[in-house]
Amino acid sequence: MNLYTFFSFIATPLGYLLNAINSFCHDYGIAIIIFTLIVRGALFPLYASQIKGQMKMAAIQPKMQMLQKKYADNKEELGRKMQELYKQENYNPMSGCLPLVIQMPILMGLFYLLRNPGLYLPTKINLIIASHESFLWIPDLSQPDQWILPIITGVTTFASMSMTGMMSGGAPTGGGDAAASMAPMMKVMRVFMPIFIVVMARSMPSGLAVYWFIGNLFTVVQTWLLKNLRTKAQKAADAEKGPAK
Repeated sequence: MNLYTFFSFIATPLGYLLNAINSFCHDYGIAIIIFTLIVRGALFPLYASQIKGQMKMAAIQPKMQMLQKKYADNKEELGRKMQELYKQENYNPMSGCLPLVIQMPILMGLFYLLRNPGLYLPTKINLIIASHESFLWIPDLSQPDQWILPIITGVTTFASMSMTGMMSGGAPTGGGDAAASMAPMMKVMRVFMPIFIVVMARSMPSGLAVYWFIGNLFTVVQTWLLKNLRTKAQKAADAEKGPAK
């Protein structure tokens, strides 16, 4: 199976969904926004699982650091103690990776669909013509917007990555030297990735950039909601325990 066949399997049904939404609202830009919300809503359980894994990681981080200091000269024992800690805390270090693995084929299918819907849908379908419509200040959603949309997409990418990092306490999944070495890399990624997105958005169809922008806003809102739920749950747990003696 080549890449075209693989992505056609994903992009084609998503294309028919986007076309149905566009046929209902008669505005390609609005259709992309509604489409994004539907897709991200369907993926919400995966994102929620990822965020919960990051929150769990932040909660056990102090214990991990204690183990790292205690067994700094015994890597084999450190690894064994880390596994015991994960089992004790019911934490799976791969819990943050699995949602990404599942999401990537979907995201790539959307990328190819929005970049060139004519490759995956019949030429007579309305979406082919609709993809060239204007939206707000953008004269043609099939063409790149050079500045405004790329910049706000980069800003929301930074906001999304920062909020996600805050949920995990700024710590990457893992332990030992690997975690320590990844921390600076994650900080660099929070700066590099938004810049990369700005550059990419200046060359990709505006419709795809709109999808990425709305997806980032969705992530920011859902992370904020999950953070509030986490805070309320923690307060409720503390109140149930009562004042410390």
